Amino acid sequence: MSTDSRLATLLAEYQELEQKLADPGIHADQALARKTGRRFAELSPIAKTAGELDQTRQDLDAARELAAEDPAFNGEAEELEARIPALEERLAELLAPRDSNDAKDVILEIKAGEGGEESALFAGDLLRMYLRYAERHGWATEMLDSQESDLGGFKDVAVAVKTRGIPDGGNGVWSRLKWEGGVHRVQRVPATESQGRIHTSAAGVLVTPEAEETGEIEIDPNDLRVDVFRSSGPGGQSVNTTDSAVRITHLPTGIVVSCQNERSQLQNKDRALRMLKAKLVALAEEQAAAAAGDARRSQVRTVDRSERIRTYNFPQNRISDHRIGYTAYNLDLALAGDLDGVLDALAEADRKARLAGEDQLSRG
Repeated sequence: MSTDSRLATLLAEYQELEQKLADPGIHADQALARKTGRRFAELSPIAKTAGELDQTRQDLDAARELAAEDPAFNGEAEELEARIPALEERLAELLAPRDSNDAKDVILEIKAGEGGEESALFAGDLLRMYLRYAERHGWATEMLDSQESDLGGFKDVAVAVKTRGIPDGGNGVWSRLKWEGGVHRVQRVPATESQGRIHTSAAGVLVTPEAEETGEIEIDPNDLRVDVFRSSGPGGQSVNTTDSAVRITHLPTGIVVSCQNERSQLQNKDRALRMLKAKLVALAEEQAAAAAGDARRSQVRTVDRSERIRTYNFPQNRISDHRIGYTAYNLDLALAGDLDGVLDALAEADRKARLAGEDQLSRG
């Protein structure tokens, strides 16, 4: 599809969405209204820039006609002509293929890796870093499941991160946190180290876009095996005297999810299903891209935890992202939730790749 055809298609969709949102009846279905609003917000910058470009071109034609009769209008014509390349570049950037999940909320999982208690403590540090980053952006967070370690870290933790309202320009949580999937390595003197030696350990991070509530994916109950068990805390101590924890196995794919945070078995099952749906959507997108031979299928690939993406070096107060060669000596600020430096660098690298028509930056 040519650029002009793509623009015409998107502008027609924008007008259609505008009409839908003007209908009060759409708000009877909050999930549909939210999905429609997100898409409208995603297309708004395109419609605005295209409109501004068209108006500038019309004004330029008018200024040139006037300048032919009165040279005093030459300056205005030159000024309008100088604006057009920047608007064309901006529109081309907006029309470049983008990640269709950018407006979505996410489910973020952190799992301790090799390194025992130190890895679990680092997983806790990563969790706090993301929670603080979410707070800075005004996002809502919801703990879905967690398994604490003996020293207060996390063996495994899952949290939902959501925008409040409609994300500006269609840039939701996924558009920022999608880069975080992979192995995060830490270099520091562990709290458990008595000799003061620097150790290296790691934790795996998985980020998946949360499935929409409007039937994005349907799960056949016959495809599920649901097991219940008793929740347990650090050291095997019981935190619940009933079998309220839930483990769900999706038989066709073998995907397993579990939740034990709530005392209600029903609540744990609902949360586990949310996690399962997100994983199934990511898997379906990955398979569809692979079947189509999509060279940019990295945008929907699930995390390969064998790929080390970032190192957190405490002695040097250094954070390094190995995918783009990014290094900064502000680890303390990053752990406090100031992640925009590294995330902006990753987004810029991806933007350049998209404009060049190359494969998107890998996210693990």
